[in-house]
Amino acid sequence: MRRVRPGAAASRGPSARVPGEERALTSVAAGDRYEGEEPADLPRLWHVTLSVSGDEAPLQEVRRALEQLAHDHPFLLTSRYANDHAEIRYWEEARDLHDAAAVALRLWGEHRQTAGLPPWEIVGLEVIDRQTYHQRVAEGYGPLPASPVGVHPF
Repeated sequence: MRRVRPGAAASRGPSARVPGEERALTSVAAGDRYEGEEPADLPRLWHVTLSVSGDEAPLQEVRRALEQLAHDHPFLLTSRYANDHAEIRYWEEARDLHDAAAVALRLWGEHRQTAGLPPWEIVGLEVIDRQTYHQRVAEGYGPLPASPVGVHPF
């Protein structure tokens, strides 16, 4: 759907505007929106669960790496780990699901060196909006709230 300013011609055909013809401009007060228009770029909260796995690594090294990741990025709610897999849960603020998922898919690889993370691959990703998260928890079938927060063994 194409939106046009009030008073502007909705058609782009050859008869829509004669060259040199003046058009009336309509002012819009700051903060006003056209009826039915949604705020396009307001960020929303997304609950992310990232699952990774790979070859076995010493548990102490996995724990230390996840703690370093949590220190570097305090947005992490909780991490659970074993010697061959881990799960990271956190809230991401993003414009839409695509942006939140893109950030999540880069997280492990971009911080592998700085946090000393194992060379595991991403094997699962769930990104849900805040409303869906709370609805699932209320109905008893969603991921329970991250309690206690931090890095814990499975």
